[in-house]
Amino acid sequence: MKIRAFVAKNNMIPQTAEIFKILSKGQFISSNSSDKTISNLYNVIDDEQNFENLYEYFLNINFVLEKGDEYFYFSRPETKIDIENKIESAFRWIDIIDFLKTFDNAFSSGYRFSPSDILVRLKTDAELETKLEGLKKHTADKEKHQDILDRILKMLINDTFIELENEITHQYKALASFKYLENLILTINIPDEVRNEIPE
Repeated sequence: MKIRAFVAKNNMIPQTAEIFKILSKGQFISSNSSDKTISNLYNVIDDEQNFENLYEYFLNINFVLEKGDEYFYFSRPETKIDIENKIESAFRWIDIIDFLKTFDNAFSSGYRFSPSDILVRLKTDAELETKLEGLKKHTADKEKHQDILDRILKMLINDTFIELENEITHQYKALASFKYLENLILTINIPDEVRNEIPE
């Protein structure tokens, strides 16, 4: 493998291939992951000298190592199709964040919850139920609340925004990378003249 050869030849950190394997899938490496391998990799990248070496190496193979607030990820130069896919993905994440923040406005990095907490709340919160129903379009039109929620949580886990922290109690934790989604929404700027045209 080219990465392993580069590491050996240039005396780079031995975790380079492992870091590439995770980040090249579009996943994140978060500081607060319960997975010791991930949190250790975060500490490796967070070292200033390691970050500079990794940044230069990955840049040579067309990946940009980005540092967020307690997380790392890759960005790449994008084609028109990539941008369209990213916009579609952004709409999905906006809907999901809106649902989670409706459940609890404090939902952010480090937040702990269980699916049963959300399902119980759905019975007494019509707004939350409506927003979950609206997520059907992102979950292959699943009908049952449990199925929609399971699919949403699976998306969040697969993209490393949350993780299952306790299998016995089914407790999940929002990872530091969740801030990436929050920042995505904060960077959306709607000019006043357009905002006035948007129906309530």
